Amino acid sequence: MTRKISPKALKKAFHNWYYGNMTCITTAHMETFGFLSAMLPIVEDLYDTKEEQEQALATYTDFFNTEPQLGAVIIGITANLEEARANGATYITKEVINSIRMGLMGPIGGIGDSMIVSTLIPVLIGISMELSTDGSPIGCIFYIIIWNLFAYFGMRFLFYKGYKSGKESIEFLSKKEGKALRSAFNLFGTVVIGSLTAAWIHIQTSFSLASQSGEIFLVLQDKLDQVYPGLLTGGCVVLCWFLMKYKKLTSFQLILLLLVLAFIGIITGFFDPTTL
Repeated sequence: MTRKISPKALKKAFHNWYYGNMTCITTAHMETFGFLSAMLPIVEDLYDTKEEQEQALATYTDFFNTEPQLGAVIIGITANLEEARANGATYITKEVINSIRMGLMGPIGGIGDSMIVSTLIPVLIGISMELSTDGSPIGCIFYIIIWNLFAYFGMRFLFYKGYKSGKESIEFLSKKEGKALRSAFNLFGTVVIGSLTAAWIHIQTSFSLASQSGEIFLVLQDKLDQVYPGLLTGGCVVLCWFLMKYKKLTSFQLILLLLVLAFIGIITGFFDPTTL
C-alpha cells in the first residue's frame, strides 16, 4: 500500500516549523530541534510502529541551521523525501537526506539573511518608525500585522512548494544523474560544515621555553604554524569526530570533556585563556 502524508499532518508539520523553528536553540544544535518538531507529525503519519518512527526521526538529529523563513522550503522537500523512503525508495537513505539538508541550508541561509534580515525587516521597521511619530501605536501594530502576514503566508507557500517539487526531485534522484547529484550534495555539505568549523574554531597554544636569562627561544605555536597552520584546530575537530562516531560520546559529554581539557591546559600553561 502506498503511503501518503495526510493534509492534516502536512499542516501540523508546517505550523510546528512556523511556531517552533527556534525551539531549544543552542550553539551545538541551532535549529535541529525545530526541524525535529516539524518532522514529528510526518513521521507519525507515515510509520505505524514506535520503532520505525524512532529510526526515521534519528535522521533529523544532525546539526541544522538556516534562515527560518526561506528555510521552510527545506522542510517541504524533506517531507517528500521521507514519504518516498517510507514507500520503499532504498536510494533515499539517512545520508542522502542529510546531504541534501546540509547542501541547501547554507545557500538558503545566505539568501534569506540578505532578503529577509537585511532588507525586508529593516524596510518594515523604517515604515513603522515613521508611523510611530509622536508616540503613535500605529507603527507597532503595522509591523506586527504586516510581518506576520509576510512570514506566515510566505513560509506556507515555500513549504508546500518544496513538498510538491520534491516529487520531481525523487524521480530525478533515482536516475544516474541523480546519483551524481547526491554525491555532489554530500561533498558540498561536507564543505559547508568544514567551512563553519574553520570559521568558528580557533585553538592555539601559549606554550614556550625560555633560557635562564628569561630569553624565549621556543614558541611552540610558531613551530606548529611552520609545519601545518591550524594543526591544533584540525586535531581537535578530528578528535571530536572520532569520539562521537566511534566512542559514541554525546555532544554534552564531549563539551564536558573539552572543558576539562581546556582547564588542564590553562593550569599547565599550555593554553592562554585569552585566546580560547
